[in-house]
Amino acid sequence: MDQREDIQMQQVQRELTELFQAIHAEIPIYLFAQPGKNDVFSDAARQALRFFRQITDKIVLREHELTHESAKKWKIEHSPTLVFDPERYNIRWLGAPMGEEGRIFLEALILIGSQKSNLNEQSLQVIKKIDQPRHIKVFVSATCPYCPQQALNALKAAVEKPDLISLEIIDIQANPELATQYSAQSVPQTYANDILIAQGAQPEELFMLSLDTMEQQTVFIPESDEQEVETDLVIVGGGPAGLSAGIYASRSGLKTVVVEKGVLGGQVATTPIVENYPGFKQVGGKTLVDIMVTHALEYVQIFPGEEVRGVEPGKPIIVQTSRRRFNTKAVLMATGATYRNLGVPGESRLGGHGVSYCSTCDGPLFKNKKVIIVGGGNSAATEALHMHHIGVHVTLVHRRDNLRAQDFLVKNLIQNNIPILFNTQVKEIKGKQNVEEVLLYNNKTEELSTLPVSGVFIAIGYDPAVGLAKEIGLELTEEGYIRHDQYRTNIPGIYTSGDVAGGYKQIVTAAGHGAEAALTIFEDMINPYWT
Repeated sequence: MDQREDIQMQQVQRELTELFQAIHAEIPIYLFAQPGKNDVFSDAARQALRFFRQITDKIVLREHELTHESAKKWKIEHSPTLVFDPERYNIRWLGAPMGEEGRIFLEALILIGSQKSNLNEQSLQVIKKIDQPRHIKVFVSATCPYCPQQALNALKAAVEKPDLISLEIIDIQANPELATQYSAQSVPQTYANDILIAQGAQPEELFMLSLDTMEQQTVFIPESDEQEVETDLVIVGGGPAGLSAGIYASRSGLKTVVVEKGVLGGQVATTPIVENYPGFKQVGGKTLVDIMVTHALEYVQIFPGEEVRGVEPGKPIIVQTSRRRFNTKAVLMATGATYRNLGVPGESRLGGHGVSYCSTCDGPLFKNKKVIIVGGGNSAATEALHMHHIGVHVTLVHRRDNLRAQDFLVKNLIQNNIPILFNTQVKEIKGKQNVEEVLLYNNKTEELSTLPVSGVFIAIGYDPAVGLAKEIGLELTEEGYIRHDQYRTNIPGIYTSGDVAGGYKQIVTAAGHGAEAALTIFEDMINPYWT
């Protein structure tokens, strides 16, 4: 070590000493190392502990072999393993803090020594929702500059909720067999209860949200505890029309909020692949939604998971949700459409037990199993192709003698040898606890037959979501859509756009109509048409 390096090391030690002076609690650490097993990593762990023990006397170290009774008690199987303060937390490190991992080790000491998670307020709001155990595994490596951030997220979670959240930080070089078992050749990778919830490093809030929902999240929307909100425009619905309208209304100078009771993005979020949106030759539905939501959040406040319970026209218009009240000058109804049901025996009873309306959500559960998809349009064809490519044995069932889907999709179905039963209708879905078979009717030959299947996926279109519109008193068309004239409804100050207003059921048209509706609302704010 030359003189410059020696000076730098002394400076680091002084800074660390000041940092640890604020820690008053002991930091019990157990090192389990078996001679002859990963000796390089065991020695590295000892050196790291020796270094930090020179800086603080708060570290209480005990070292044992894997044959020790404590190892058996805590089910320690890998050498080396570091166990941190086991009386208070369930945090383990499988490996040694080398390279970039040294930053993780330092953070672990500080959090455990201070006995505080240091989570920000938004993260605390998310993690308090977790009421079931989460066992986290974060795979890291010494050369990964992104790993410390993800490991720190996990450490904070484990310190904040030690009764429910446990953690293993796993060095893939020290534990190649675990890395292979979990296919963790790219780090950081994070699992919770052996379910992959994140690939790569995440901001703290997104990590907590992924841990709560048990799937990777890419957009974080802060919660609001306001009981009453003053605004210019309330958009009811967070699909392409609502999000697009929010962007354009806000850019026009209107204070705008979006309220969505279900999944942001609506039908798009559950569409496996979108192939006809400008700018993307092919993009996953959820990915497209995340892009839209991220863009919209730059302009509008979004209130997810809130149901609008009532709208009272007037000055102001009062919008009451399941959580708060909005006083607004205008309302845009962009409630979209809901999945259409078959209306056959067994459909309702076996819903969630083999009957599904979303191949993206439930398709992977049927890998190597036989299912049918009912429908003949673009959605049915797209979902059939998606299911086929993930290893599901899928058959398309359509009541007519030809498909309504685009030629490109039809050709894909043929090229992939996906069976199609034309002139066929589902008359009943059978099964005791789960779907076991379907009763089919050939409307050309008038023959009945049964087909053994494990799942029935229904893609026969959508019905406009007009329940709230009816309660408000909005007029509907003969087809059941909200009647409008250039997005204006029969009630002044209330507008409509998107699938609930009729027209082509396309993402691009919904987004375009949302933008047009927002500009119409802005113009009416300046020159009210009702006066």
